[in-house]
Amino acid sequence: MNYFTTEAEAKVIETARRVAQEVFKPLRAKYDDAEEYCPQATQAMAKAGIFGLWLPKEYGGAGLGITALSLAFEELSKVCIGLSLPAGTSALGGMPMFFWGMPEQRAKWAPDLASGKKLWAFALSEAQAGSDATAIKTTAKLDGDYYILNGSKHYISTGGEADFYTVAVSTNPERGARGISLIVVEKGTPGFTFGKKERKMGLRTNPTYDLIFRDCRVPAANLIGGEGKGLLIVQELFDYSRPGIAAQAIGLAQGALDETVKFLKIRRQFDQPVIAFQSIGHELADLTAQVEAGRALVYKITSEMDKNFIAASTAAIASNTTVHDELKKLKGPRWTKYSAAAKLFCSDTAMKVADRCINLCGGIAYTRDFPLEKYARDAKVTQIYEGTNHIQKNEIMSALIKEG
Repeated sequence: MNYFTTEAEAKVIETARRVAQEVFKPLRAKYDDAEEYCPQATQAMAKAGIFGLWLPKEYGGAGLGITALSLAFEELSKVCIGLSLPAGTSALGGMPMFFWGMPEQRAKWAPDLASGKKLWAFALSEAQAGSDATAIKTTAKLDGDYYILNGSKHYISTGGEADFYTVAVSTNPERGARGISLIVVEKGTPGFTFGKKERKMGLRTNPTYDLIFRDCRVPAANLIGGEGKGLLIVQELFDYSRPGIAAQAIGLAQGALDETVKFLKIRRQFDQPVIAFQSIGHELADLTAQVEAGRALVYKITSEMDKNFIAASTAAIASNTTVHDELKKLKGPRWTKYSAAAKLFCSDTAMKVADRCINLCGGIAYTRDFPLEKYARDAKVTQIYEGTNHIQKNEIMSALIKEG
């Protein structure tokens, strides 16, 4: 179904589909088995302009907003979420800078972000601070024109490959949540090293590392939004980033369904194609309906988001202000409840679809020569990262209480 996509968005879908089919598909099994990062996939996304879809043309982007980025993620995830993730983590890591950064910070970093020349990552989680982001222990102490960072981060996607890391730190531990700040740390900065590389159930083509900071001196000019603003920035960030996870999940679910329908058309039992059995067809119909419902939810949200996001981005460039300030002037709605609902519904749908498709295809789907077992392994993370689904329910519940 065409969800009222513009001509430019239709071209995004076409381009992302080509990258997925021509580049991702021949590589996904090899790099998943090896548990290695695939530079060819990242280079293909950069060449296709996927990194800059959401960024304004003034920085080398396409100026198409969150919807276009989500459309690209859906198409890429039909083949492999893991290979697409550098574009996702770059958006996640770069959004705080773009929303809250000063004009000179945007001018410094946004062009290389848009082109994919420099990869970004977001570093919030710690060993004892996952769902409870306020429990972070990594500190940043001001020393003249530098902050001195000490601590570590846990489970950081695109770790080791990203060039810039937006890191949550405590600049004032005594203030708790109000002492959290965000600062950009460049790979290669003295005192910044990488720890353990995780061996994961899914997303094996994307490296996940611990980050370690030992007396790491970072320019104070790299602080985003001012001291103590970190938690506010993270909350706004997830409002805009979670629909991207939902789009990944729906893409994965659609990819699993496509593989399943294709197989069930040629698999014969009792002298007829398996897909001809009514019970099989009815289950496929139920799964298809749920995927379409998730897709409609995602693009309704992103299309509404983009009305203010694109306008605020344009105004911020013209007025030499922050995108966040321009969004405040527009007095648009908070997207927390809707973004959480999209991630919750779509990630649960992805997990259900992948699981049921394995059952429908039978024994072959349990083998690594068939793609469905990878879809199932990859689907699980969509229920976990950028806030577990229990956290999404808390967000929705909190919004409902406030509305009441």
